[in-house]
Amino acid sequence: MNAGHPELGTKHDQLMKYIESLSVGTKLSVRQIAQDLDVSEGTAYRAIKEAENLGLVTTKRRIGTIRTEKKEEPLIDELTFAEIVKVVEGVVLGGSEGILKSLNKFVIGAMQLEAMLKYIEPGNLLIVGNRVQAHMCALSQGAGVLITGGFDTTPEVKKLADDLRLPIIGTAYDTFTVATMINRAMEDRLIKKKIMSVEDIIRKDTPVYSLKAEDPVSEMQRLVEETTHTRYPVVDEDMRPIGIITTKDIIGAAPEQQVGSLMTPNPLLINVKTSVASAGHTMVWEGIELLPVIDGDRRMIGVISRKDVMKAMQYMQRQPQNAETFEVQICAGIEERRDGEGNLIFRGVITPQMTNFEGMVSEGMLSTLMVRAAYRTVQDQKKGDLIIDSSSTYYLVPLQIDDVIEIVPSIVEMSRRFCKIDMDIRTGGTRVARSMFTARII
Repeated sequence: MNAGHPELGTKHDQLMKYIESLSVGTKLSVRQIAQDLDVSEGTAYRAIKEAENLGLVTTKRRIGTIRTEKKEEPLIDELTFAEIVKVVEGVVLGGSEGILKSLNKFVIGAMQLEAMLKYIEPGNLLIVGNRVQAHMCALSQGAGVLITGGFDTTPEVKKLADDLRLPIIGTAYDTFTVATMINRAMEDRLIKKKIMSVEDIIRKDTPVYSLKAEDPVSEMQRLVEETTHTRYPVVDEDMRPIGIITTKDIIGAAPEQQVGSLMTPNPLLINVKTSVASAGHTMVWEGIELLPVIDGDRRMIGVISRKDVMKAMQYMQRQPQNAETFEVQICAGIEERRDGEGNLIFRGVITPQMTNFEGMVSEGMLSTLMVRAAYRTVQDQKKGDLIIDSSSTYYLVPLQIDDVIEIVPSIVEMSRRFCKIDMDIRTGGTRVARSMFTARII
């Protein structure tokens, strides 16, 4: 049985300090650390995994686990100069040693040099054409340079870039196109940052409680009393999950009976890169309360519960919108209103972005608007998120640019975990589309 003990924190701290004290390149293993520091293999394994998460060690196939130099990870919403090279299909003209540095802002050099210098700071990227003096000044102030229009620069500028280890990049695109491409890349990063993954919510400050298949029911009962948890993953000798057992499974079982004969085998597993929303959907679809989280070798590094997912999703809903997805842009012009009975209705105008190549509204856009209206309608009635099970949609009349539409949802049926919603889209009193949604509520 693997569980937490009062002294685990102290031993864990000792293990982390021991791993940190090892010289770079030192090989280490769970068994070796367990023997050297007189701890269980489970405790040693958890310390190694945390060290790996912190960048202190790395595990490579056929080599094993090795102490490495810790590297500071760049912020996810910051692009590196190397990524800029890919975005603009550019070439590195100088300062290649600084290509992995992150940039925090880009400055367009479409002004007089004196005015431009007021805006250039260390970590910036100056986007400019064939202006050698601007190249030199930007590098001197700690900024990288992106030369547009297919121009080159002088050997003196390239030498300065090499000396300062600040990249100078060339691209055939013009300044406006380059700025648009980089801005899009930054927006994509912000959107990705907003998407919370299991890695963001898995707890690393508490021990992971688990059982072995050969552990008796009495051991699980003791663990329940100690932790108050009602379900546990069952793992093998290598910490790979092989089942899940709950307190319901052991009702009426003899104290000496092994948990392996009572567990639910072949549990669903997720990795740390899985999105929180996807984990929540899996729990709802499968009707489960606990998901083991595994690494690349299928070894368990933690668990998440439905409660963890719900807290994370509530947190996400409270966060400001840092970058807009296409769905957010589509729905931005739709206003929420109340009818005479206090029910939600939605009103907006068909914009050019919503149309297809024929100039009529895209059916996919209308479907997106109706789905978002369904979400808001359910949230207005009860707290929770929605998973669409099925929908049937009928498009009756084509819409065009500047048509004013009303989306009118009606809840046909709603229980604690299920709902059915009828949806109308109208313009000028005429029904133009209708849909029926069935969905599950998280």
